[in-house]
Amino acid sequence: MSLLSYETSQNMLSLLGVHSLRYERVPLSISLGRVLAEDIVAEYDEPRFPTASMDGYAVLHSDLELGELTILGDNPAGSEEKRVIMNGECIKTFTGSMMPEGADTLIQIENVTVSDGKIIVNESVAKGSSVRPIGESYEAGDVLIKKGTKIGFIEIGVMASLNKVMVNVAIKPRVAVISTGSEILDLGESSNNPAQIRSSNNYTLCALFEQAGAEAIQLGTVGDNRESIMSVFQNALECADILVSTGGVSVGDYDFVKDVVPRLGAEIVFKGVAIKPGKHILVAQKGDKFIVSLPGFAYSSTVTAVLYVLPLVAKMLGRESIYRIVAAKLSQDFTKRSKLSEFTACNVEVIDGEYYVDFNDKKIGSSAILTNMLNSGALMITAPDDSNLSVGTLVNVILLESF
Repeated sequence: MSLLSYETSQNMLSLLGVHSLRYERVPLSISLGRVLAEDIVAEYDEPRFPTASMDGYAVLHSDLELGELTILGDNPAGSEEKRVIMNGECIKTFTGSMMPEGADTLIQIENVTVSDGKIIVNESVAKGSSVRPIGESYEAGDVLIKKGTKIGFIEIGVMASLNKVMVNVAIKPRVAVISTGSEILDLGESSNNPAQIRSSNNYTLCALFEQAGAEAIQLGTVGDNRESIMSVFQNALECADILVSTGGVSVGDYDFVKDVVPRLGAEIVFKGVAIKPGKHILVAQKGDKFIVSLPGFAYSSTVTAVLYVLPLVAKMLGRESIYRIVAAKLSQDFTKRSKLSEFTACNVEVIDGEYYVDFNDKKIGSSAILTNMLNSGALMITAPDDSNLSVGTLVNVILLESF
């Protein structure tokens, strides 16, 4: 079987056309975890006027040399201060208050003594001390949050400060997930047949896609029957943007998925990529719908879902990428096991600002060991022409952190 290179398959994936970004308006209060479908742009400077950043006395800096100043009164936060400070005067001004006209400095309460309606300067401060200038946080026209950003608690806070009651967010792409194989036993099912194995793929992948911002549709399992698979796939394409299946794409007598996909009227984009794990992956397109058929082993299906389904989800959400790739140093020697592009489960930690990779507690074996992705999990990328790598070598790593 002729295999595409990993780089070629990723380029072909990136060129696939998806429908234009669909969005909906939702209240800010329920937008957490959604993806912005618009740039959030500042309409005005923040702050709009010089503002006190501490409690103290608003003064003209040159007046501090006088040693004492007359207090005109208080300036609480939220009041529209209209008094103008003249030479030898000051106004008690509180954190968040508009600075009075004529004042250019705030001397903190701790730096003065109050006596007979005046302040006595005990310790001077620099000009402009404790005054937030106009536009310190941002200026009118600044793009504060870019389209394609996943909304977190900070984004919620910034948009609330801008009085964003409603916000445009990308409509979640719908991803249907089905596990194929007569040996698969679904969650909660019991069997006296020791040859059957518990299904985890459909649950793993649904959780992965939900975490990445999609709406996952759990379709359970279907046995190795060509017509049953055909029926399930047809129904899935009616309700989903992407159909993801696991199993049935290899070269065995009961691997029917690779035969069913063309019968659905889908065009095969590519089948077979020179990667480990997951070389039998299949990607197809039918109109504006996609089918991604993954291997059946748990580790293989999860890795290939990260590599080939998450980019499609990202495009539908208007995001540039969902996962991060960082450069890291090997803390241990690494033995390359094939002449393919490999994606090896590893541990990542940050030491003195640098990423380091090790393989502690990672088992060497088949592509079924999903537990290798537990505990600071990441995927180390090695190229086909890489040989064994020594301690200190820089490698690229996909971080399997929050998507």
